[in-house]
Amino acid sequence: MARTVWDSTVGKKTVMAVSGLVMLLYLVAHMIGNLKIFFGTEEFNHYAHWLRTVGEPFMHYEWTLWLIRVVLVVAVVAHAVSAYQLSRRDIKARPSKYVHKKARSSYATRTMRWGGIILGLFIVWHVLDLTTGTVHSGGFESGKPYQNVVDTFSTWYGNVIYIVAMLALGLHIRHGFWSAAQTLGAGSRTRDRALKTTANVLALLLTIGFVAVPVGVMTGVVS
Repeated sequence: MARTVWDSTVGKKTVMAVSGLVMLLYLVAHMIGNLKIFFGTEEFNHYAHWLRTVGEPFMHYEWTLWLIRVVLVVAVVAHAVSAYQLSRRDIKARPSKYVHKKARSSYATRTMRWGGIILGLFIVWHVLDLTTGTVHSGGFESGKPYQNVVDTFSTWYGNVIYIVAMLALGLHIRHGFWSAAQTLGAGSRTRDRALKTTANVLALLLTIGFVAVPVGVMTGVVS
C-alpha cells in the first residue's frame, strides 16, 4: 500500500508537501534562534548550549538535538528524491518545451529546481562551516558559536554564499508554501489569495531574518 502511494504522482507531491512544511517549521525556529546573536556573545552561546540540553534529564546531552537532525535529514532526502522523480516524470510527459514559458509559470516556479540545487549545496557548506568546522575560514572553536559566526561573515565569500542561498530560499518558500497548501487540500478559490499572501510574507520575513545576521557582521553591529 505504501509503495503504491509513493509510486503515484499524488503520493510524491504529498511527500514533498509534508517534508517541506517540516523544514519550514525548523527554519522559522532556526531564524529566531539566529537573531539572538544581536543580544550579544553570552546570550547566543547560552542559546547554542541550551539546544544541546533540551529534554534533560529525560533525554541525555544532545539526544534531542540529534533527534531533530535525523528528522531534518529524512525530510531533506524525502523532499529531494520526490522532487527529482517528479521532475523526471514531468520531462518524460512533456518532452518538448513550451513556447510561451513565461505565461506558463512565475519566475519562482521556473527556478525551483535550480533553487533546490543551490540550497542542497548550501546545506553541505553550512554544516561543514559552522557545525564541523571543516571549511571554516578562521580558527574554529567548538563551544564558541558566536565567534565562529562572526568569523564566517567576516569574509566576502562567506557573505556571498549565505546571502545568495537565502535569496534562493525565499523564492523556494514563496512558491513551495502555496504549492504544498494546494497538494494538501487547503487551497480553494476563496483561500488562494490569503495563501499566496501568507507565502509571500513568510518568504520575505525568513529572507530578511536570515540575511540580517551577515549584514549585522558586515556593518559592525555584531562583532
